[in-house]
Amino acid sequence: MHIHNLSEENSILNTFLSEMRDTETQKDSMRFRRNIERIGEILGYELSKVLNYKTSTIKTPLGNANMMTLDDNIVLCSILRAGVPLHNGLLNYFDDAQNAFISAYRHHKHDPESFEIIVEYLACPNLENKTLILADPMLATGQSMVATFEALKPFGKVRNLHLVSVIGAQAGVDYIKNHFREDTHLWIAAIDDNLNDKGYIVPGLGDAGDLAFGEKLQN
Repeated sequence: MHIHNLSEENSILNTFLSEMRDTETQKDSMRFRRNIERIGEILGYELSKVLNYKTSTIKTPLGNANMMTLDDNIVLCSILRAGVPLHNGLLNYFDDAQNAFISAYRHHKHDPESFEIIVEYLACPNLENKTLILADPMLATGQSMVATFEALKPFGKVRNLHLVSVIGAQAGVDYIKNHFREDTHLWIAAIDDNLNDKGYIVPGLGDAGDLAFGEKLQN
């Protein structure tokens, strides 16, 4: 797997990420969502550098210009609900992409410290021979990313696969390395060292879905 950890270099991305982690700034849910979106734009820009391009002749008011334009059939798939602002950021750059959405959540049976990933809602176009960008802001254990991709397999075999996250845990990165093919790319804003006993990233930033859209009701 090709891992692109953008926080290893200084850029404005680290400012957006710092605001997302800060407990005071987190009180502004609109800013939290916007920072996810902006990080999605940055990750999308970096990702675009390894996609396929073709030469196109563009007619201008004064003549013709030969330009390199995107030549990938892209599908953006986000894991609900925290993935929505990240999806918007990517869509700002890949505005001709098709879109897919999937719900994946942790289901705790008896032990609150153990869980399984449940996939329920899924809307997806044909994926055969396309470039799939699978986005989930938090890459904690990596199980959601793997379960989501397994659920997408009946829609066709993708040509290229890109995974996009805001923050991941090293354990989650190691997990997906063992479950995705070697030519997969991971684009991520930061990788933290630890997971706690409940499978949350430390230091992380908390529950991205709750911070973006408010606390959810518990069953």
